[in-house]
Amino acid sequence: MVLKIDFNSEEAIYVQLRNQIVIGIATSQIEEGEPLPSVRQLADHIGINMHTVNKAYSVLKQDGFVKLDRRRGAYVAVDYDKCLAQQELFQTLQIVLAEAICKNISRDEVHQIVDQIYDYYGKKNHSQENK
Repeated sequence: MVLKIDFNSEEAIYVQLRNQIVIGIATSQIEEGEPLPSVRQLADHIGINMHTVNKAYSVLKQDGFVKLDRRRGAYVAVDYDKCLAQQELFQTLQIVLAEAICKNISRDEVHQIVDQIYDYYGKKNHSQENK
């Protein structure tokens, strides 16, 4: 698993870590049931505080992407309610699209960007299946 953390970013490190793991799941770089590194291992590997990794794992658990087990550690277990996921997506996109409108990004440009991102993840999933 390759994690790209930008230490100069305004975005909190635990959020970046959470997002990178979600992208890893979406692109099948991290599979369902696969264990994540221990908090200590990941913190040492990236060079960050263990509490930061712990917070990222807690948020991932809360968001339904991982399960935490005292014996097994953190592992990928995507548990979602599609209706709830759609509501969350709707709420997130409301703000993103409002910002896009304020910045004069057209509907067609938004669709093009969404298609590009969706295709990117679809190709990643497909290329992983062929290995």
